[in-house]
Amino acid sequence: MDAGAVAVLVVLAGVAAFGGLLGVLAGLHGLRQVRRVQRTGVCVPALVKQPPGRIADEPPRPRPLLQFVTEDGRVREIVCPVAPARRRPLDDGDRVLLRYDPADPRTVVVEGREHLGLERAFIAGGAVVLILSLLLLTVACTLP
Repeated sequence: MDAGAVAVLVVLAGVAAFGGLLGVLAGLHGLRQVRRVQRTGVCVPALVKQPPGRIADEPPRPRPLLQFVTEDGRVREIVCPVAPARRRPLDDGDRVLLRYDPADPRTVVVEGREHLGLERAFIAGGAVVLILSLLLLTVACTLP
């Protein structure tokens, strides 16, 4: 194989390694944020609300609003960080427990609905891409 083809393989391996590393870091950051809020956050009840302007006959939007009161008495309304599931819907008027970060009340974790699968998928996918890129780099370096 000529030097140009080896250089292309090395560049592709480098780009893939960078992308895989970004995936792993994004997943680890998400897991760390959830764990931090679970550990240090304030637990409060929240009211599930459908966004205003919704017509009664149309299906609910994927992410309802959560309304809660912070420790200092401010009423906050944020978009729910998790989508409702068929087995566990979030209907208008339901109450859920959530933990919020006192420094940034927009950062919340809904108790029992953490759904850490996406973060774990980023970690696993990024690790696979990183390993494949290292294998590609190894093959490119061993070619004559």
